[in-house]
Amino acid sequence: MKRALITGITGQDGSYLSEFLLGKGYEVHGLIRRTSTFTTGRIDHIYTDPHVQGTRLHLHYGDLSDGTGLRRVIELVKPDEVYNLGAQSHVRVSFDQPEYTGDVVGTGVLRLLDAVRDHMHATGQPVKLYQAGSSEMFGAANPPQSEATPFHPRSPYAVAKVAAHWYGINYRESYNMFICNGILFNHESPRRGETFVTRKITRALGRIKFGLQDKLFLGNLSAKRDWGFAGDYVRAMWMMLQQDQPDDYVVATNEAFSVQEFLEESFGQADLDWKQYVEIDPRYFRPAEVDYLLGDATKARSAFGWEPEVSFKHLVKMMVDHDMELARREKILKDAGA
Repeated sequence: MKRALITGITGQDGSYLSEFLLGKGYEVHGLIRRTSTFTTGRIDHIYTDPHVQGTRLHLHYGDLSDGTGLRRVIELVKPDEVYNLGAQSHVRVSFDQPEYTGDVVGTGVLRLLDAVRDHMHATGQPVKLYQAGSSEMFGAANPPQSEATPFHPRSPYAVAKVAAHWYGINYRESYNMFICNGILFNHESPRRGETFVTRKITRALGRIKFGLQDKLFLGNLSAKRDWGFAGDYVRAMWMMLQQDQPDDYVVATNEAFSVQEFLEESFGQADLDWKQYVEIDPRYFRPAEVDYLLGDATKARSAFGWEPEVSFKHLVKMMVDHDMELARREKILKDAGA
């Protein structure tokens, strides 16, 4: 039975990847940060009591800012594969917390790489590592963006991701480690955090439809993104680590839509005119905008046959349906005085 360690297991991607790997027969270990509230909602449906015999999902406290803790977990788990999905991943927030973002997103990867390298040296056992890159690394670069496109990051988050990307390449070339950088373009789902623009839209739409909210405040509606389904993208992560040689790959749908087009598609499914409910708030504009991200995933398609299965329209419908149901339940509770 293969063992995988996932940092950021409680996030959107971590939850889908956990499901995928468990389905492949893996024993899955996840790194979680200690907080005063439970943050495991996205994986509660696959989590079982560790006292139950045969449990294949295990959680460990740790943080990318704590190198000693990372080493301890890696020595305990002895993973065959490591998927680094942990990050402060909100681009706009990275302008407010640049130092923290740089430490976790950039230097945190260096801590993890060193811990894995030392573990391999001490045990003689190979470990394959996936590093989650981001289309934000391309920033102001002209679309379409492929693995050959020079990076032009436009946020502290993107700058830190570029550093992490090159740390991975450096350790791969210096120590002959199996490290793959996945440069993933925007990927969404009903599990997306509610402060990210797509989920912010569909969550507000449900509440507006059920009379629980009047307005939705957004920033730049003309920004264009290559949006795919997170469940498709975690499959690509795994496929990268099954190749004979490590490499770097763009993962994208090769289609881009603006925030306004996302609004039109989602509100149209609820028979509402978004213009009656949306207002522009300057606080949601970034100090340096990223106008147009469009991925060219030709290399991934050619190398291991990855293709997205969920279309843009299907993705929007999936998210709208989910958040309509959430709003319906919220309305019932409110009417009941809860």
